[in-house]
Amino acid sequence: MKLVLIGTLVVSSALLLYILFSRKIGLAWLSRLGLHVVLAALGLYVINFSGLLTEVYIPLNPVTLSTVLVLGLPGVALLVGLKLTMI
Repeated sequence: MKLVLIGTLVVSSALLLYILFSRKIGLAWLSRLGLHVVLAALGLYVINFSGLLTEVYIPLNPVTLSTVLVLGLPGVALLVGLKLTMI
């Protein structure tokens, strides 16, 4: 089973590298990803320290940051809603 998983990892990594170098995508996607990460962290920072919702504190960790990164502002609303319902 371990050999199958390692083989799948190697094949998928090789195919991703092939796509990256054959399509001439370049490194522009890294700057866009970095911009999205910064905006996601800024959105969470505004919620935490703005004082609008004093009982809500959402920690800046990889899980919350990736949720906001993937979902955008609705992700922030989702995290706030989860925090308010779980209290």
